[in-house]
Amino acid sequence: MPHYLNYIDDQWCDSARQLQVMNPATDEVYATIAQAGIEEADLAMAAASRCVSQGLLSDIRPAQRVTWLLKAAEEIRNIADEAAQILCLENGKNLATARDEFIESARYFEYYAGIADKLEGISVPLGKNYIDFTQYIPMGVSVQIIPWNFPVSICARSLAPALAAGNAVVLKSPEISPLAITLLIKAIAKAGFPSGSINLLCGTGSEVGNHLVTHPNTNQIVFTGSVVTGQQILKDASAQATPCVMELGGKSAAIALADVNIKTLLASVKVGIFYNAGQVCSAMSRLLIQRSRYEEVKAAVVDLAQSLSIGDGLEDADLTPVVSRHQQQQILQIIDQARQEGATILTGGEAIDRAGYFVAPTIIEATHQMAIAQQEVFGPVLVIMPFAKEDEAVAMANGTDFGLVAGVFGEGLSQTLRIANQLIAGQVFVNEWFAGGVETPFGGVGMSGFGREKGQEAIYSYVQTRNIAVRLTV
Repeated sequence: MPHYLNYIDDQWCDSARQLQVMNPATDEVYATIAQAGIEEADLAMAAASRCVSQGLLSDIRPAQRVTWLLKAAEEIRNIADEAAQILCLENGKNLATARDEFIESARYFEYYAGIADKLEGISVPLGKNYIDFTQYIPMGVSVQIIPWNFPVSICARSLAPALAAGNAVVLKSPEISPLAITLLIKAIAKAGFPSGSINLLCGTGSEVGNHLVTHPNTNQIVFTGSVVTGQQILKDASAQATPCVMELGGKSAAIALADVNIKTLLASVKVGIFYNAGQVCSAMSRLLIQRSRYEEVKAAVVDLAQSLSIGDGLEDADLTPVVSRHQQQQILQIIDQARQEGATILTGGEAIDRAGYFVAPTIIEATHQMAIAQQEVFGPVLVIMPFAKEDEAVAMANGTDFGLVAGVFGEGLSQTLRIANQLIAGQVFVNEWFAGGVETPFGGVGMSGFGREKGQEAIYSYVQTRNIAVRLTV
């Protein structure tokens, strides 16, 4: 059985304890990984702190960081095919999606390599006898807690800009899907980054996560995950006023207008809610349909759900298992609650009778006030609802505690942009769900969190501005 290790101060380290990693498609143990504890966390923090205090990343010419980042991207591309299979086996996602995670990770390193030597301050005019300027300086030690749904690409999403800006990083991988990240870090380590600049720990959130968040040497926290966990991290971080970047999920709505192109819409529904078994924080989990097209679109969406192929990741099926038995049961409980509240299950709504943690693609007709239309499910479950007028659709789309993404589908440019400008979300898609890429800023408002990842804007989450004001002697 494969066994994986932690990475601390340029060394791969075992530990006395182990965590088992399950294959979601078979409900069998696939591998083990060394379980980090407080001792390992302290060693990683010491290594990162030493890297910061010695200026190994921050004091060098930024062009050297560019070189390292580009080399890391090259090494990641070299392992994409082999490593994708490991990600499939531990996470359940299909092979194409797993490979895309590694390619996207390489893109993050390439993209932020292009920014690393362009973090330029400004000159501030104060008059004849003054010189005033700003500098962007690294945060220091960045603690990054990685989720299980896209562990490789989300790891790279925050690691690349942090290194580009000159920070040292301590990563905590998700304990239920930690293996592929170790392959990512092995590839990145070949680029030659200084000792202590990258550290990877696999441990539980209650032990290692809490310790890193409250550690006195933590200068920044980057977290992607649930609202409840994010709220606790923010409470703990407040004791030391530690800056945070928080991405906490959503209940995102797509609005289908009367003039919607149904082929365009269905392509986005397929990727929007069934990609990665719906385990996407920015999933299209609600579809609001103008009443004049409601029955037609409803029937087409149900047909789409029923046409999906179902299987494990190595089969490249349309719908793969969710990541764990706990996740499967949580999704089914939310669906049962919807039944009890009077929602109509149009298709799916149950586990699939086969080994592994499969949930049937589910379409639910509900009202805006029901819990299923307000709470994040994090599975292949789409809630559909009709609306009559534009202002009603906007009110429904904005009528949750979340604000991560939203979408509008229609042929009229003026109407779609008018609606897009009213939606409360960090990112709004028009006629294509998940439009954008590494280059486009991503993050939420409300209970979806704050701060931005991706794009040029993200780099400023990993630096702080210092102003230097000089009075010239005359």
